[in-house]
Amino acid sequence: MATAVDINGETPSGKGAADENFPVGSWLIPADLRPHVASYYAFARAIDDIADNPALPAGEKIARLDGFAGALEGRNPGPAYAKAHALRATLQATGISAAHGLDLISAFKQDAVKPRYETWDELIDYCLRSASPVGRFLCDLHGEDKALYPLSDALCNALQVINHLQDCAKDYAEMDRVYLPEVWMRGEGTTVADLRNPSATPGLRRVLDRCVAGTEILLIEARRLPGAMKHRRLAAETAAIVAVADKLTARLAREDPLATRVALTPLQYAGAMGRGLLRLLF
Repeated sequence: MATAVDINGETPSGKGAADENFPVGSWLIPADLRPHVASYYAFARAIDDIADNPALPAGEKIARLDGFAGALEGRNPGPAYAKAHALRATLQATGISAAHGLDLISAFKQDAVKPRYETWDELIDYCLRSASPVGRFLCDLHGEDKALYPLSDALCNALQVINHLQDCAKDYAEMDRVYLPEVWMRGEGTTVADLRNPSATPGLRRVLDRCVAGTEILLIEARRLPGAMKHRRLAAETAAIVAVADKLTARLAREDPLATRVALTPLQYAGAMGRGLLRLLF
């Protein structure tokens, strides 16, 4: 078995930026900042792949993630943690806090041992560590006021919940993870076993609808973010992401993620981004 200091520290899944619901390092990001965005994304992808690897036992996942945390803090040299070393260099060059990487590690360690969430608030606490650090990193990289963190958190948390809803059946089938609040499931007379069905039962549909409603509330706050940003290119990228989130949320309100993959076609994605940019401009 590989260890946390083995050169095989990573377990690549093959996923990349094209698999995300949002643009990563797009042309809207200034060219001099794109390498820093790329190093952060590569680090996040590497540790997420460890947490999501069904072949690794929980203890092995945590050991590898602890190794990445140590490397980010300058304690673990070696090729097993190359992406952590690259992010550490970015953080040193930009003066950005390592918390935006360590919080991700905290969330992914939780993924290794916690397959269920009792309440919406418990789920949002997870999102504040699994998703919000991405937005905070981008805000800091572009010199935005930290007072914008709550609006950025709302957008990132909404994107995370959207992803959970898109993949609810897959997450359960492949990793026995369920990110739907259990208290809501009990209240609607449904169980995790219903995620095996080819379509959502009425009770499960009501739980999904409550998650969609919670996402819509987050997006009310998130829509304020682009107009509050000083960096206009980051504001444009953020406006485009908000529009994509709006479109996906509307689709999830109408479509069944158990019956079909609820996602945007390239044309729909481009259209949503265009609407976001127009909303910012006018």
